[in-house]
Amino acid sequence: MINTNSIDDSPFHEGELAIQDKLGKRKIMATFSKRGVRSFMPEQHQAFFEQLPFVVAGSVDENADPWVSIVSGMPGFLSSPTPISLLMTHAVDKNDPLHNTLNIAGSPIGLLGIELSTRRRNRLNVRVGEVINDNQVSFCVDQSFGNCPQYIQTRDLVFNTDPLLKSNALQKVEFNTLDNAASALIDTADTFFVSSFITAKNNPEIEGVDVSHRGGLPGFVKREGNTLTIPDYAGNNFFNTLGNFLLNPKAGLLFPDFDTGNVLMLTGSVEVLWDGNQSLKALLAQTEAGNLPSLKE
Repeated sequence: MINTNSIDDSPFHEGELAIQDKLGKRKIMATFSKRGVRSFMPEQHQAFFEQLPFVVAGSVDENADPWVSIVSGMPGFLSSPTPISLLMTHAVDKNDPLHNTLNIAGSPIGLLGIELSTRRRNRLNVRVGEVINDNQVSFCVDQSFGNCPQYIQTRDLVFNTDPLLKSNALQKVEFNTLDNAASALIDTADTFFVSSFITAKNNPEIEGVDVSHRGGLPGFVKREGNTLTIPDYAGNNFFNTLGNFLLNPKAGLLFPDFDTGNVLMLTGSVEVLWDGNQSLKALLAQTEAGNLPSLKE
């Protein structure tokens, strides 16, 4: 029998609960979570992931640094044979931090399915199940929940290369200081994705990796050198990201360039600024630029 979270156990870990307490949202979230956060995917979520052309993934590398990656494929590259499992056919490049994680059974991964044309999004927190072959892996679902369409900028994306074609031309550039191109992308961004995590200790079903969307008008991310200050707009009051930051102040960020298909991938430390606007300040200690050649606006 599938657990529908009808029991009293909270789907939130201590960091998420602490933020909910601080902002006076814990009581209402205790009621909502019983129907909003599931340990399985409802049929609607299964169908949603199966028709997506890309998925956003949060992972943690061997140095315990979080990263965000984008995995693309023709609709159907994700399939859900059961409500508690997901299969992914992929061509994740060996230079992508996600590559090694996909080959380690039991590794926690956060997944975000987002459809920019309709502004729909659903989240999955999973663990790597069976590694079937070099380009196919299964996931075991720990948590499944939806998010509202707030702050999602509407876009239509198209493929300009075969998303499952592994290319030796994929280039990775590493740097520790944001250059002019990276700074310009951040300064004009209206969309980015953020990953966070805590190490699973007492309850791996609710402790692990999360990945989330952030959006706003161009310029909503404030940059000063390698420091980004980002407002935390009111959302669903789960506080998955802030709750993880409270216990483990590390973040992975990904800024997509919708004109070229390139992506800017960042990882670094975080300070949460309780200034009345609940801003979060990302202090980026290490950066990496990658390329996503298969999707563009």
